[in-house]
Amino acid sequence: MTFEIAIVLGIIALMFFLFIKEYFPLDVTALSILAIFMVTGYLSVEEAISGFSNQAVLTIAILFILSHALQQSGILEYGIVRLNKLTEKSKLLGLTVFLISIAFASAFVNNTAIVAMFIPLTIRIAKKYNLSPSKLLIPLSYIAIIGGTLTLVGTSTNLIVNSVYTGTTAYEPLGMFEFSKYGILLLIVGLIYIIFAVPLILPSRTVTSSLTKSYHMGGYLTELKVLKDSPLVGRTCMERAINKNFDIIVLDIIRDGKVISTNIRNTIIHPGDVLFVRGSIENFLRMKEVEKVNMLTDEKLTQDELESEDNLLVECLLTQKSDLIGKSLMEINFRRRFGSFVLAVRREGTILRRKIAHVILRSFDTLLMYGSREKIIELADSGHFIVLGEIEASLKKHRFWWVSLAVIFGAVILAALGIMPILKGALIGMILLFMLRVITTHEAYNAINWQVIVLIAALIPIGIVIQESGTAKLIASMLNNIVQLVSIENRPFVMLSLIYIVTIIITEMASNAATAIIMTPIAISAAAQLGLDPRPFIFAICFAASASFITPIGYQTNLMVYGPGGYKFSDYIKVGLPLAITFWLMGTFIIPVIWPFTNI
Repeated sequence: MTFEIAIVLGIIALMFFLFIKEYFPLDVTALSILAIFMVTGYLSVEEAISGFSNQAVLTIAILFILSHALQQSGILEYGIVRLNKLTEKSKLLGLTVFLISIAFASAFVNNTAIVAMFIPLTIRIAKKYNLSPSKLLIPLSYIAIIGGTLTLVGTSTNLIVNSVYTGTTAYEPLGMFEFSKYGILLLIVGLIYIIFAVPLILPSRTVTSSLTKSYHMGGYLTELKVLKDSPLVGRTCMERAINKNFDIIVLDIIRDGKVISTNIRNTIIHPGDVLFVRGSIENFLRMKEVEKVNMLTDEKLTQDELESEDNLLVECLLTQKSDLIGKSLMEINFRRRFGSFVLAVRREGTILRRKIAHVILRSFDTLLMYGSREKIIELADSGHFIVLGEIEASLKKHRFWWVSLAVIFGAVILAALGIMPILKGALIGMILLFMLRVITTHEAYNAINWQVIVLIAALIPIGIVIQESGTAKLIASMLNNIVQLVSIENRPFVMLSLIYIVTIIITEMASNAATAIIMTPIAISAAAQLGLDPRPFIFAICFAASASFITPIGYQTNLMVYGPGGYKFSDYIKVGLPLAITFWLMGTFIIPVIWPFTNI
């Protein structure tokens, strides 16, 4: 190993460390690593900015816009709801049709957008079949991930790998539907596992009534202020049997700015005390009426507002594109801005144990909100939140609602037939949407997930460093040394298996985009050293980099369902590990059958 390669490996290790620890946003980390490579001379300025003109990056950006246009039309929700109604008499058939529909939708539309669209509908279907949402939300994420591997445009990972592959070899690019040869097998196996095994493994972590006005939301925290005429005044929590009567646990008592954390049940309650409590929302509301306390966040909610018949209690998922991320409720003056009241926050299966008003919001936080029906509807249309309550699936009344669907499928078919590259077709389709005013340019700019675009654009030049510095060749040689321990006929299978499992491990800890960009040059070098066609190894990277089932942090869709499903980190390990191992073994033996090693 040369000193130059050692430096490259050290910088890449630093990048993965920062990805895992999340000290900075992913795009900031990627840009920082890019700057380090540029300053140290591994990249020229032209190479460093080449990612921003890369065809895969531009294609992904335009596909975000097309996905948004399709989402705005409501046609996917409308179609799947109608299809599900035809099979609703049989729970097994209904769920099977629903999941298959999600998979094929994910093959053509960004799977993150698909999950965002269908979380509310999945919860609604869970209620219809008398299931806990936790039984269906991880399956929603998994089936969307698998569906995304069916085509070149189903996931950004495939586009990135194709870009690196064609940029460093003279081979033909990956076909639009070439992925389907193996992806259909994964879909069948995954569907069987998800339908029959996953419900037995996943616990019921939330109840089906939790997204209605009378739902039970266990485990949320909030603050209750004791009023002057409260029966609690002059008494203790034990005397009033707070835990027994309301199933509420008082964690702390805040009095005159000081926190009382010991001997709470025997502490005499004073007027104006703030009780930091844990329990369910229905019990908070019941205690409010009986014990005469007010629920607090960043400011008071009046009695009239609380008792209004038009008020709703809903969960809202904070989207990744919201400008509220990184700010507290108090800082953004949430109550005045949105006219709704945040009662609690759930984050990655954990209930936050501090004042809600000062909680710094993160993407995919689940906020429990209480507000008027009108304000909740405005909240859903704000673009900041996905409202997880009941929804009505209907087509938008724009006369060109069908154009967005036609544009996506037209671009895909033209690319599949070799008539027009996917970038060209998607670009023409986007312009057509603008001309017919299906979406505005402002909506288009907002539809693009700029963090993903910047992340990928910053990572692509790092792939150049890995290739040109000899790092890819070195790592491939190390893998080759391992496969030399087995017989000649088994070496290609062992190399493919190693590349597949290494990719899975990395993608579970870091960005799937980073994994794809780093592993693709290594796979190409490994194939070259064995004198094999790189194509089977390239497809192994594509499928393995997307196969993030074991942790919630490896893929955005897993993180999106974390809060609404009330999951624990261990739930993903229990459900995802068997699926990941199954796909790994399938990939080792089936991929070479579809894409032979000796096709050169």
